Amino acid sequence: MSQQPLSAIPSNTGTLNAEDVTQKLLENARDLVPLLKERQALTAALGVLPDDTINAMMDAGFFRIMQPKRYGGFELDPHVFFAVQQILAEGCMSTAWVLGVVAIHNWQMGMYDDRAQQDVWGENTSTLISSSYMPVGIVEKVDDGFMLSGKWGFSSGSKHCDWAFLGGMAPSDGAPDYRTFLVPKGDYEIIDNWNVSGLEGTGSNDILIKDPVFVPEYRTHKSMDGFTGNNPGCTVNACYLFTLPFGQIFTRAVACSSIGALKGVIDNYVDVNKDRVGLNDGAKIAQDPNAQMAVAEAMAIIQECQSILKDDLDFFVSEAKAGNTLDINERIKRRFNAARISKKCADSVNALFIACGAQGIFKGHPLNRAWLDINAGRSHVANNPFKFGRNLGGTLLGLENTDFFL
Repeated sequence: MSQQPLSAIPSNTGTLNAEDVTQKLLENARDLVPLLKERQALTAALGVLPDDTINAMMDAGFFRIMQPKRYGGFELDPHVFFAVQQILAEGCMSTAWVLGVVAIHNWQMGMYDDRAQQDVWGENTSTLISSSYMPVGIVEKVDDGFMLSGKWGFSSGSKHCDWAFLGGMAPSDGAPDYRTFLVPKGDYEIIDNWNVSGLEGTGSNDILIKDPVFVPEYRTHKSMDGFTGNNPGCTVNACYLFTLPFGQIFTRAVACSSIGALKGVIDNYVDVNKDRVGLNDGAKIAQDPNAQMAVAEAMAIIQECQSILKDDLDFFVSEAKAGNTLDINERIKRRFNAARISKKCADSVNALFIACGAQGIFKGHPLNRAWLDINAGRSHVANNPFKFGRNLGGTLLGLENTDFFL
């Protein structure tokens, strides 16, 4: 299949309103789905997204959805971002996963001191950033900044990026000071060790800084600033977007591709099985009660997850626009909502897999790819509902909150 030209959106959108830009983004995402389906096997074999796929997403404007306007971004509501991500996941969950993680970094970059934004985007506003937020960095305080070294895992899309956000605990005499350290590609090594059985195309390799490198103070982002919304970047980026709670938005970026992947596989499942008969008994699959219920439950799960996502985003956006301080109990409750998405989608695709019979175990079967990818996404630490559900239940029962990535 030859790629159809996508509708390019100029980075200077002064002549376009938000509705026009949103419509073009959604159309571009839908137009890209057939090509992503065609490239699924290639993407998995490469272990990284093809350059053509990254370039197509750049041309389509997807990485700019929540990027600051000062650096060529659109500053659109997160609703648009997650809608685009879900559509792309219908064609390839690895692609949607990388977009979800890497493009959300363009939003977080807007929270940094403007000197850091200049470092990344001063010469090229298309520059991309990968991450590993594991708090494993070895951090030493020095004049005007820090010395950083260490090894981090699961840096999705890292080969397509020229900078990385890396997690570490800054030395502190008081409360724990978790920070994200912004490091240029020349200061770290990408360890090509991504050899997995799901989300293969995300290229989530390790990052290594063997010898300590200097990171200036202004190229760090405090977790507490991301929690309160009082970010250094807000002095130059006045849009409400850059006051949204980082923990609530990022965690949805690693959850919501599962919704789109489930939607895509349902469409394929129906096409494959509506006229298929069992090889052993000749019975029509469409008359199998297990298949019927699996499809019905999957459709309901998609609608449920999308409705909860919309309600949560509506809440965060309205509160941010009003300048309100978020209630901690609301944060805890809605954090649990985000963690439930991936589990619900994994449970649903597992039921479809079982109802499909032995055909689903073959590589190349559309259900097999979605089954592997959705379950791989479920394994992300942010998608573990038990941790966040226990915290919610505990606080409702009078215990102290144990989660601050809210």
